[in-house]
Amino acid sequence: MMPRFDAEAALAAIERYRITHSQFVPTMFVRMLKLPAASRGGYDLSSHRLAIHAAAPCPAEVKRAMIAWWGPIIHEYYGGTEGSGMTRIDSANWLAHPGSVGRPIVGVLHICDEDGNDVSAGTQGLVYFERDEMPFAYHKDPERTRAAQHPGHPNWSTLGDVGYVDTDGYLYLTDRKAFMIISGGVNIYPREIEDVLVTHPSVRDAAVFGLPDPDMGEQVKAVVELMDDALPSDALAVELIEFVRERLAHYKVPKTLDFIPALPRLPTGKLYKQTLRAGYLDK
Repeated sequence: MMPRFDAEAALAAIERYRITHSQFVPTMFVRMLKLPAASRGGYDLSSHRLAIHAAAPCPAEVKRAMIAWWGPIIHEYYGGTEGSGMTRIDSANWLAHPGSVGRPIVGVLHICDEDGNDVSAGTQGLVYFERDEMPFAYHKDPERTRAAQHPGHPNWSTLGDVGYVDTDGYLYLTDRKAFMIISGGVNIYPREIEDVLVTHPSVRDAAVFGLPDPDMGEQVKAVVELMDDALPSDALAVELIEFVRERLAHYKVPKTLDFIPALPRLPTGKLYKQTLRAGYLDK
């Protein structure tokens, strides 16, 4: 186990120790893909038979590039410590259903509207898993436990994620409900914007969240961690905003963009987005 992640050191470790199985988070994929071509191709990865990723959504463009590089050895799962349910998908099924986190292997999947009703395929809603009984309770927090339960089915529980299923039953995650931005009455999901920003060659990591806006209710704010060879500047901020504008609807484009030395992430890859947003609310 590496004490801390380093993109090139990870490739070197696979070669040196003849690693067969590994687990990553999407941020690690991004950083490996942004290594110079000579570094990416300079290691023998032939021992590598299975690479699992989870913990955070993976941009479709990033995952497609990883499968092209490493081959069809990449597997993904979606679930939580609470154990409410789990999905899984391999490379072949992902290429047939790009962006999906798979079909359920634990629990029965439900996508529900704000009233708790099941919605049809292709319609976004809150993701629930049905079990024989409620599989967890938050420690000394009955209110949070009740909030995770479906209002009409106490054995259905949610992790707070929004998504939809296709006609084949594959789940696609949109974002966490808590992170959704409502601007001018329109729902905006930060993940879609973050997925675009991290594909820019100057960007190592990105976070997008909503800040109060007197006219629109909330405005889209982006915070970016740059690659080592990129320097923060007003010109680069404008370039990144235009980069998003060329790829997404204009109402999803960040109103402002700031640079930060490093985004606050857990070792598991999860982003402290609420902490980051709170720093702006305190200003």
